[in-house]
Amino acid sequence: MTKTHLGKSIAQLSVLIQSGSLDPVALAEETLDAIRTYEDQAIFTQLLERRAKEEAAASSKRLREGRSRGLLDGIPVAWKDLFAIAGLPTTAGSVVLADAAPAEHDADVVRALQAAGMIAVGRVNMSEFAFSGLGLNPHYGTPLNPLATDVPRIPGGSSSGSAVAVAAGLVPVAIGTDTGGSVRIPSAFNGLVGYKASHGRYSMGGVFPLSTSLDSLGPLCRSVQDAIWVDAAMRGRFVPEIERAEAGGLSIVVPTNIVMDDAQDGVLAAFEATLARLSAAGVKIRRAAFPAFERLFELMAEYGPLVTAEAFVLHHRRLAGPEAQAMDRRVVARTRLGERTTLIGYLETLKVREQLIKEVAATLGPNEFIAYPTVAHVAPALGPLEANDELFIKINGRTLRNTAIGNFLDWCGVSLPCGAGEGGMPVGFLLSAPKNHDERLLGAALTLEEAVTNVDCSRMYG
Repeated sequence: MTKTHLGKSIAQLSVLIQSGSLDPVALAEETLDAIRTYEDQAIFTQLLERRAKEEAAASSKRLREGRSRGLLDGIPVAWKDLFAIAGLPTTAGSVVLADAAPAEHDADVVRALQAAGMIAVGRVNMSEFAFSGLGLNPHYGTPLNPLATDVPRIPGGSSSGSAVAVAAGLVPVAIGTDTGGSVRIPSAFNGLVGYKASHGRYSMGGVFPLSTSLDSLGPLCRSVQDAIWVDAAMRGRFVPEIERAEAGGLSIVVPTNIVMDDAQDGVLAAFEATLARLSAAGVKIRRAAFPAFERLFELMAEYGPLVTAEAFVLHHRRLAGPEAQAMDRRVVARTRLGERTTLIGYLETLKVREQLIKEVAATLGPNEFIAYPTVAHVAPALGPLEANDELFIKINGRTLRNTAIGNFLDWCGVSLPCGAGEGGMPVGFLLSAPKNHDERLLGAALTLEEAVTNVDCSRMYG
């Protein structure tokens, strides 16, 4: 892709396309060429060249004839490698599914974005079976964080390729999944906006699962506006239904327990500076303890994580057969832990979860949101994590800790870049709201984005 279009947001590209200054065919060809020639070839697992060119040609024809499908017509999009693409097997970042039967139909959300005129350019890499917050993949390689300037650093996972594809400027948006943080973590590590929708907001038809109780979807992109447009299209809406909030009417509660534990100094400094900017903009800030946070981690320690139990049910036959030998050893080990969860423990977890969801929601005001660092550290170096499985397990748990709270409590959330920490790497500011308050959350994020990201992001965004 030429420098004219590298790293542009959906909104920037849309202006060019809708005005006739940029042809979708030219943009698709530039995008495919940029992906093919980019130094890191671990980002995409598959290019959809024929499909992309056909969809771009159809978009170009519509625009010439005055039949634009809206602001997303002609915009490239990349898909995490667990969304069904018609005619291709869904491999979910694993080699054991490489010979699976091809999908008969696109996933529902793939069809929805195609109906909005978006151009599917390829599938992007991920942690195998979406079961890690770090983004390492021994089969297809690990996409490198493009913002690292000292040592190779991880992309975050499991939507690793989704984040790197956008951060590297190859596409303006990629769609990921989030079960314990897999949209918000890589967004934070790569200086992007990552929106995890409420569980059930989008159809999961044609999406390879990890945990049916926790799985959710969302876009990784460059602005809240872009996320709002994509959210509407993924739900089959022609236009968004989001209203911008008034900063003076917003209130944020900052948890005083769990989420700041072991946080790096740079992360804390960036987060506190962001709170100061928000306060100056008129946002009310209060701090409070959330006893439910301790309770949910006690529940995991007693019965095992909900995600691990459901992942084991999904993969138990695979783990008992020869396929396990071809899987990432770290994914195998973690998934097998789910066998320890008894039926009583599983049902008790679901019961207490519902209680905690109601308990926390009752403590929040009518226009109040929860905010804390998306991850308590910046993207760590890749080498030590590849070499030391014990360190991998430790850092994986620490990386997932803050975001997993939101999945367990059934929140929606938006991670916004709010500054830089150790090594000059991005820090994420996570704004969350209870389930099905997505419109309110996105409206607040749209208003607060300027204050949150009002730092020098020149290196992040090229």
